[in-house]
Amino acid sequence: MIECFKASGLEIKDIKQFFEWCNQGSSTYQNRKELFDTRKKAVEQEILRLNKTLDMLKYKCWYYDQAMKEGNEDKIRQMLPDNLPKDIQQLYDNGHK
Repeated sequence: MIECFKASGLEIKDIKQFFEWCNQGSSTYQNRKELFDTRKKAVEQEILRLNKTLDMLKYKCWYYDQAMKEGNEDKIRQMLPDNLPKDIQQLYDNGHK
């Protein structure tokens, strides 16, 4: 449980608070549920941010693979911003939101 909390970015003081609530019994179920809801939302937002970053990195890897094949960036630049291959277009669009 502690590793999950740490990985979610929960601070030590909040981890301690959670265990205090556990010791207090069922009257703190709502507090504990709210803590999990808050952390879940924060982790989901971080995942979205990381996926956007990953898509940009994948796009840039493709971009430079193409540039190395062609010997320059001219052909790729002509495809921007809306004429990329479909899978690459999705990466580009998500990475540039």
